[in-house]
Amino acid sequence: MLKPVDVLLVGVGGQGTILASRILAHVGQAAGYDIKVSEIHGMAQRGGSVVTQVRMGEKVFSPLIEEGGADVILAFEKLEGLRWLGYLKPGGTIIVNDQSIYPVPVLAGLAAYPEDIAGYLKSKVRGAVVVDALGIAAACGNIKAANVVLVGVLASLLPFPEDEWLEALEARVPERFLEVNRAAFKAGYGLGTGGQDPGVGCGPAAGTR
Repeated sequence: MLKPVDVLLVGVGGQGTILASRILAHVGQAAGYDIKVSEIHGMAQRGGSVVTQVRMGEKVFSPLIEEGGADVILAFEKLEGLRWLGYLKPGGTIIVNDQSIYPVPVLAGLAAYPEDIAGYLKSKVRGAVVVDALGIAAACGNIKAANVVLVGVLASLLPFPEDEWLEALEARVPERFLEVNRAAFKAGYGLGTGGQDPGVGCGPAAGTR
């Protein structure tokens, strides 16, 4: 029997969360899982929240993850990770891109961006992984590959072989961007869950905090 896996991907418009969710769904389908995906775009083109829920198992009836039900939260921006933390199940894992993108109320001076979100998440979630995805992607050759760095970290937590993820990349990423995305994926995958330097990466930026 296939063990159910629920992954919540949260970020801001333009960060590549949708591509990440489609790579994940591709890998799950190739492994024989039933997949349900729900996407919510909140003014995505203007930097609004983008939330994707990916549920997979022997048979999945609902695309929605209940509060406290996510095995993994993959947060492409720190405030979004904080906003959706309540959806993580006890013992679950949160992977957070160490990037701040100010929402409109903060830019307008109507609210303050919370301080030390990464530290707070680490205090609440044992084994939380905070990744300098932008720095790693830049070292790989393109900061737009930050989403695939995060997919690589996610892949290290899930029960699918690395080569299946690479096949999904080939299926979902245009050929002209494939080389840099492969490098970004491998850098993220090499980080694993412990945030240790694996000796694999695109340069000195590869690492976690």
